[in-house]
This record gives sequence, structure tokens and C-alpha cells, in this order.
Amino acid sequence: MSSPVVSVEVFTLTQPRKVPYLGALREGEVVNANGYIVRKGNRTVYPTFDRSVLVRMVTDAGVVGWGETYGIVAPGTVAALINDLLAGFVIGRDAFDPSAVYDDLYDMMRVRGYIGGFYVDALAALDIALWDIAGQEAGKPISEMLGGGKESFPAYVSGLPERTLAARGELAKYWQDRGFDSFKFATPVADDGPAREMENLRNILGPRAKIAADMHWNQTPERALELIEEMAPYDPWFAEAPVWTEDIAGLEKVSKGTSIPIAVGEEWRTHWDMLARIERCRIAIVQPEMGHKGITNFIRIGALAAKHKIDVIPHATVGAGIFLAASLHAASTLPTMRGHEFQHSIFEPNRRLLVGNMDCREGRYHLPTGPGLGVRPSEAALSLLERI
Repeated sequence: MSSPVVSVEVFTLTQPRKVPYLGALREGEVVNANGYIVRKGNRTVYPTFDRSVLVRMVTDAGVVGWGETYGIVAPGTVAALINDLLAGFVIGRDAFDPSAVYDDLYDMMRVRGYIGGFYVDALAALDIALWDIAGQEAGKPISEMLGGGKESFPAYVSGLPERTLAARGELAKYWQDRGFDSFKFATPVADDGPAREMENLRNILGPRAKIAADMHWNQTPERALELIEEMAPYDPWFAEAPVWTEDIAGLEKVSKGTSIPIAVGEEWRTHWDMLARIERCRIAIVQPEMGHKGITNFIRIGALAAKHKIDVIPHATVGAGIFLAASLHAASTLPTMRGHEFQHSIFEPNRRLLVGNMDCREGRYHLPTGPGLGVRPSEAALSLLERI
């Protein structure tokens, strides 16, 4: 029995970090008054703290659904879109068909070109909350609502935020000793170059470990191919985001110019972004990020990947765990899902923020059980929420 939504609230959840994301500051990196830094290696802004935007949605029967999206920068933008525009069109709707609500909200701004960015991030948070309610009202986990899937599946260790080559290798070995066999490093903080980083990790982790390189959209096609060729002797698992996201022609050139698998898609918002690329590019792996897409677009991208025989290995980013739980539920149902990113520097400290049994151990994710998302913010998390 479904009941209409009666309230939508938006919050930020902010936590300090001892070490900024991607590791300690490097020469020339300065923290500004808002706590932001621009990483010289990829010219991208990051906060020196962790922050995401959470949505609390309540029905007239008292069912509470939680959603989450990016809050890395300018979280007030997402809040304004929800508070001023979107909440008014969600209140009064039933959650029994979240994708129908999502499509109605998306359609409202299509004519004005709001088909990505902060607008779709806001839709993602609302979509996750609606799915959470729908699952709770049906008494089923979201994975079951989507047709059922695996209860556990492989996780890969992402990010080695240590200062030196040796320390990054030691950190990778630490996780290998705990049952993980797949790893990814970020080329912008590979100070001795991607090939040297790959060589060092290969020597430490051995020939059977999977080792990928996240190239952070930071190369020309020509330079990307050079770097990939330099890493090739060390058997890369995949090369991620080799060129600027806008450069579809460049992605086509790189993907068709190497035999190393190319992975992309973290920053996409909808299946339309994927369609624009798969018709031209030889994409091996798509990496949907739940915080950008919501469950509705996530599963549409997964279906498109299955149709084109493309592997799915979802992205994971800074968050309290709400959109990660949604990602695990949705990913578990996708036909070509091969694993999921594990951001250990986020997941492990944030265990205290959730009530539920979502876990990542011995190289595998384990889905939370229970209806809906199977998780909710803990008292510790609720104490950190600031309404905006």
C-alpha cells in the first residue's frame, strides 16, 4: 500500500579529514577560505573535508526514505533546486513508481537544457529516497524490487593516498593481505609517472593482481596513448578517464588506439551521455556513479551496457553511505556487473554513520539486508546534519 510524500528536507553532512582526498597537499596547492584546494595534477577542485547532501523524505504514513548526492562543492545549489523547485512536485506523489516521478522531474527542465550537472544530482538524491520508500512499503530490499541480484560481489581497492611510491606500495600490500586482489591508483598523484607506479605495484602485488590507472580526464588523446603504452608492459587492468570528458572524438581515438581496456562514465548523469559515446568509442567498462545518476538512470545505463556487452564496474565517491548502499543494490542486479569500487579512506571511517549491515571485507561487498536501502543514518550521522 503506497502513501503520498508529505515532506522533503535537505541537509549537508560534513566531516573533517586528517588528510585531504588524494593525499597530502603538494607543492603549489593552497587551501582557500572555503576549505577548497585545486589539485595541480588534474586542475580539479576538492574540499579538505568530506561532505555530501542528504535528503529526508516522509510519507503521510510515516515512512522515511533517505537519499544522497554530491556535496563536494556548492551544496547550496542542490538544496536550492530541491527546496525551491523539485520538492513541490514530489510532495503529493506516491513512491510506488520512482522512475515515473524521476522522468516527470527531468522533463520539467529539458527544454531549458538542464540535462546534467547539479540539476540531475538533485534528482538523484530524490530518486534514491523514493526507491527507499518504495522498498520499505513493499517490504523488500531495492535489489529485489529491481528483479533480484547477487548478495555479494568483488570490490577493488581505489586510491593509495600516501606521499611516496614506497608507501603507496605498502598500502596496497596491506589491503592485498586482507583479501583484496584488485587495485587502482590515480595518475595525477603518481609523482614518478604512471608507468613507474604501475611497475612498482606489479612488483609488490604480483602477476595475478589486477591494477588499473585512473587518468583523471587530464590528457590530450596523443599523450593518453603515450602513457598507456608506457604502462602496457605491466599488464594494466584498465585505463580510466583518459581524456577530457567533453572530448568524444579524443575518447574515440584513444579507445580505438590501444588494446588496453578503457573505462569511462563516472561523471555521466544519464543514459543519453552513454549513448553519445558508445556509438563512436570502443568502451570496455562503464562506471556509473550513483550520486550523479540515482537508481533510475543507474539501471538504465546498466541495461544499455548489457545490450552492448560492456562491463559495469560502478564508481564510489565521498558520501555517508546512503548512495553507496543504493549503488550496491542496483549494481547487484546488472547482467554485466564485474565488481564495484571500494574507497577505503571513505568507507572505513564512515561505518559509524550508518545503521545496517552493509560491508566490504576480504575483497567483496556484501549488500545490506532489510527493506528499501537496508541502511539509515545513525545517531552519529544525524548529529552532523545541517539543514539547508
